[in-house]
Amino acid sequence: MTENSSRSQFSRRQFGRSFGAALAAAVVSPKLIQDVAGGHRDSNVPEDAIHINFNENPYGPSPRAIEAMSSSEAVAGRYPDGVYNRLTQVIADFHHMSADNVALGCGSTEILRACDDAFLSSGKNVVIAEPTFEAVTHYAVACQATAVKIPLTSDFRHDLPNMAAACTDATGLVYICNPNNPTATIMTRDELAGFMNQVPSSVHVLVDEAYFHFVEDPRYASLIDWTAKYPNLVVARTFSKVYGMAGMRLGYAIAQKETIAMLRRELTEQNGNAAVLPAAIASLHDPEVVPVNKKRLNDTRKWVTSELAKDGHLIMPSEANFFMVDVGGDVLPVIEAFRQRKIMVGRKFPSLGNWLRVSVGKPDEMQKFLAAFREIVPAKKSSQAA
Repeated sequence: MTENSSRSQFSRRQFGRSFGAALAAAVVSPKLIQDVAGGHRDSNVPEDAIHINFNENPYGPSPRAIEAMSSSEAVAGRYPDGVYNRLTQVIADFHHMSADNVALGCGSTEILRACDDAFLSSGKNVVIAEPTFEAVTHYAVACQATAVKIPLTSDFRHDLPNMAAACTDATGLVYICNPNNPTATIMTRDELAGFMNQVPSSVHVLVDEAYFHFVEDPRYASLIDWTAKYPNLVVARTFSKVYGMAGMRLGYAIAQKETIAMLRRELTEQNGNAAVLPAAIASLHDPEVVPVNKKRLNDTRKWVTSELAKDGHLIMPSEANFFMVDVGGDVLPVIEAFRQRKIMVGRKFPSLGNWLRVSVGKPDEMQKFLAAFREIVPAKKSSQAA
């Protein structure tokens, strides 16, 4: 080995050690850990901010789920095919279905994308409410499809008759978020029964039940049982909300076998990881996680919305872990005023420009929110709140 080659080899080794050390330092950097733990999305988010803007569960995963995640270290070097198949079967058993009726997604948003890919194309359209969760609309653009947006009713709910009437030969998909995001309003089981009977059988109906677990209205029900009756029905669920695993990214679809086969062709292979899959199994086997999270988040929501109503503010009826409050004017300055107080609230929805979406945090967080709201938005003389 020549002197030059030896020096070159040494330099490469030096670089490797230096790069490795720098990488290790970056990986365990307290700032990086703080950013991840704090849910920081960008540099515009203040340090130590309260995050009540993305409809997340502030309590996080259950103790059983966390234990399952921690145990995944031992198998992190292996592909999780076995536990992937096991979770698929656990979900099927949970809903009294076959594994052929279940497809897993990297969050329920991947299920929404797969539905667009499977049922939309150039010249096709998707019928949706306005406003609603926009992921289906965004993915439709990649399919060269268009969105037919139907405004909400005067009580901020899906206009199902007009949505059904909007379906034509060009319609490939109808999307219904129930409860709806951002309004947290619901469609009843009877209303959806009439809707399903009006929609052409050639049109697939995607019902997003991300917030299903929080609903208390007895007129509401999941449509999972209806998938056996309707070949064109897909129901999406997620582990992001009541199960507190938004950062772990896992959702699933329930539909008839042939429809699930169509979706699986559009889904990414290996779209679940060795930590979230066993955590999901543990969550489904935990009899306390749903009722406990439902009660504490719903109770907190009812308390804060009742306080806002006492101040005379209009509140949309909510059946989810978030709510909408009328701020009486353009919501953008209000959002910025909250950010200045280190409280991150929801964004502006153009068709509901005076309404602020607020996710339900822990009681102490909502007390701070309420105090800030009373500083930012003047109370009204008389309550007209719903």
